[in-house]
Order: sequence, then structure tokens, then C-alpha cells
Amino acid sequence: MASLKYKFRQIKKLPGWIYILPALLLRVLYRCCYRHELIDPHNYSYEGTGMIGVTWHNRLLYFAPAFPKEVRHRTTAVVSASRDGQYVADFIARFGLRALRGSSSKRGAAAMRSALGAIRGEEHVIFTPDGPRGPRYKMKNGPAMLSSITGRAVVPISLNASRCWSVRSWDGFQIPKPGAKITVILGDPIVVPPNLTPEELEPWRLKIEEALLAITIDPPDARRPGERTGATS
Repeated sequence: MASLKYKFRQIKKLPGWIYILPALLLRVLYRCCYRHELIDPHNYSYEGTGMIGVTWHNRLLYFAPAFPKEVRHRTTAVVSASRDGQYVADFIARFGLRALRGSSSKRGAAAMRSALGAIRGEEHVIFTPDGPRGPRYKMKNGPAMLSSITGRAVVPISLNASRCWSVRSWDGFQIPKPGAKITVILGDPIVVPPNLTPEELEPWRLKIEEALLAITIDPPDARRPGERTGATS
């Protein structure tokens, strides 16, 4: 068993056809097993110039099928440059999302350059700013920096499940329970001023973090003692 596990971990990229059935299953589950609500007062889900979206790592399971095809096809996600990131990039491609490979710990500069090109091409760029290793619910400064450079708004996005299972991982990855309500919330846009130093960028990083936490609702069955949570319903 250990030998098989080692051999699998050496595979850097799986064949594309492997993701067809899981992607189809995820679409069917999202449409048939849950109730949905979209709260998007600024209509970023359907129109508007490219935004810089931020969402927490533990809410990624249904992120792609939660949005219309037209939005997914003009969305680029910043994905870790690791082997696991390759699996994620290949999987989200089944939904029409493009991936930029890089994170704060690896290939960050290259990812930022690619994100600049995507934003200037009127695409949405999505970050999971507490990934790939955490700490959970702690924003890194990439989205604030990209907003300062491009003048585009950072939009906090949260997918809140009324009931879920929480995986025992650094992020407490959430799996909504069948019959749960999944509420997708797009918060107010935040535009970071241009030409800021790293010290001047920090208050804006914190402002974006607080804005995302304000729309982050963790159900009681996903919480653990001492865990930091966002807003409550």
C-alpha cells in the first residue's frame, strides 16, 4: 500500500479524461442536492469589468458550479504551483476556468505578471488568499497589491453552507451536507490606491481581510473550540 501511495505521489499530471466524471458529478450534486441563493448587489456575476475576487480556501468545493458559464469562461484562478495545484488546475478546466500557477511561497512573481495580463484583458482573477498553507482566514497581500497596480476592485466572495462537514485539514475544508442551503455572497468592492509602499499596503490588506470575514458564515457543525469565525446569521 505504501508503495502504491508513493508511486501515485510521483505522478505530476493526470490524463485530462480522468476529471470528466468528477466534474459532471459535482455539477449534478450542486444542482440537485442543495438550495441556492446568490447575493450580488453590484452584479459582478453577469457584467462589469474584470474584478479581483477573494474567497477562502475551505469554500472551493462548489465555487466553479456556483457561477454561470459566461462568468466562468472569463475567470482565471490563481492556483498553487505544487503537484496538488496541477490537479486543481486540470479539474477546474472542466468548468471553463483558466489557471495561473503560483502562490506566495512559489512562483509568486510569475503569477502576478500573468494576473496583470488577465485583468487587462477584462478577465476576473480569483485568489484564495489564505492558501496554499494558511493560516486559515488570514489574507496575504497579493490581491491588495494587484488592485493597487491595476486600479481594479477587490471583491470579497463567500460560499456559506447552512450545514456542512469539516475536513480535518489546516483549512477545515467544508463539504456541504445534502439538503443544505448554499448562499453565495459578493461583498462591496474595495479599490486600493496606487503607488503604495508595502507599509502603506498593509492597512488595505487588513481591510480586505475584514470585509471577507464579515460575509463569512460558518455553521455550528463546522466550528471547533477556539476557532475564528466570521459573521453570524
